[in-house]
Amino acid sequence: MMKQLFLLTLVVLTGLALAACGSASGKKTITYSRVVDLSQPIHPNIPLWPGDPPVEFEEVANFATHGYYLRRFSIGEHSATHMNASNSFVEDGQGIDAYSPESLVVPAVVIDIRDKAAANIDYALTVEDVLAWEKKYGKIPAGSLVLLYTGWQDKWDDPASFFNPDENGGLHFPGFSAEATLFLFDERKVAGMGIDTHGVDPGQDVTFFTNVEIAKRNAIALECLGNLDQLPPKGATLVIGILRLQNGSGSPVSVMAFVP
Repeated sequence: MMKQLFLLTLVVLTGLALAACGSASGKKTITYSRVVDLSQPIHPNIPLWPGDPPVEFEEVANFATHGYYLRRFSIGEHSATHMNASNSFVEDGQGIDAYSPESLVVPAVVIDIRDKAAANIDYALTVEDVLAWEKKYGKIPAGSLVLLYTGWQDKWDDPASFFNPDENGGLHFPGFSAEATLFLFDERKVAGMGIDTHGVDPGQDVTFFTNVEIAKRNAIALECLGNLDQLPPKGATLVIGILRLQNGSGSPVSVMAFVP
């Protein structure tokens, strides 16, 4: 028994020593209990921004003829769950292929505005909303990705409700206000923003203020996210899998959330 206790103690101390060395050497670790996929399923009937190309699948090979199965697919760079590149909103901005792997692993906080968005489909996150969130959960850490949970993820299979177009073609869905965007960048030094609608900007903002501010900083903009209800307000780490399209204006992405 004493020998077993000694060996157990040695193993624990060795692990602690290795962990300390890893910390001292600058290595980063992700501790998680579960993984949540934040990517919406892709099919030809997903909500598409007006004027964007359709999602198409074409069978290229099948088992009966070729002995294997293969499809060709076509999709816009800003369709489905996707990340916008800087060059989509700033003429000399970088393409999606220029984002470093390190920049695509980020801690996330989730701000839930479902009640306000349900009462006002054009609702825009305010600085007061951010401060109220911080009063409950603490100051948003620098380098975090701020995810806005509006409830629009539940409308993914209903394009009309997802966009709420009016008789003039104007779109109606919630997003980040200009003031909140500047506050998050200037005062909280965040890594960017994400949302479960088709735009980090509210549908009525035809200037795309938030997207432009994100682009000017080569920061992260994630749109059409799903499963935000499965994330805690803080503590999750996101891993964003882009398609490294040369000089792409964006990319459909696979976004995995590692939840403690």
